[in-house]
Amino acid sequence: MPYRRLPNTDAARMRAMKKALKTSRELPPNRMAISARSLVALQRFVPLFEQEILLQRQAFVFQQNRSGDYSEISRKARLYLTHFMRVMNMAILRGELPPETREYYGMKKHNSNLPSLRTENELITRGQKIIEGEEQRIRDGGCPITNPTIAVVKVRFQSFLEFNNHKKSMAKRIHNYSLKAKDFRKEADKLILQIWNEIEGFFADLPQEIRLKECQNHGVVYFYRKSEKIKQTISTDQLSIYYKKVG
Repeated sequence: MPYRRLPNTDAARMRAMKKALKTSRELPPNRMAISARSLVALQRFVPLFEQEILLQRQAFVFQQNRSGDYSEISRKARLYLTHFMRVMNMAILRGELPPETREYYGMKKHNSNLPSLRTENELITRGQKIIEGEEQRIRDGGCPITNPTIAVVKVRFQSFLEFNNHKKSMAKRIHNYSLKAKDFRKEADKLILQIWNEIEGFFADLPQEIRLKECQNHGVVYFYRKSEKIKQTISTDQLSIYYKKVG
């Protein structure tokens, strides 16, 4: 005896609901296997579920497509900040700037090791400190460091910050879509269970093979155990003959 199993993917859920909806719409009221209430529920829910899943998928694909852009923009920001600090260290080494210059950027006076910009948080906090430090040093009367200037570095850094904010906003949106989709899936499973129970109840008095085929025509999905052989012995013509006999 085959057994039914609720869909476990969004695509399978959509197929089950659309099949039941399509079949029910094509039948007169006295031949409908689901209740009028369930039909109305399907008509209301299917477009909403389809739209919600589509939005979640589109947001995820967009984020995936932009991940390469984010990597490149963050790489450029690190590159310009690192190069700026190396130029500063070289100027100190040549005696063009005093060692105290490093303190503007959050470094120790006699430590030429560059601050780590490896993580996203380090890039944001230390990048901001470097830019603010150079701007303050210039306001204090210091000569601007060039090749690159802090203005050029800031353009790259601001581009990274904007992209980073957008990435976080998109991640939050995807998270919200996921939570909403989770609720939609629960409602979909509940609705599918309800209509499948109604369908099987409607055809409960038919012979087993005819009943299974009718239920499958309405979207119910059955699985056969390994020990069972799938028999496809009931054709559409046979169903018509059967209904003429009992009708």
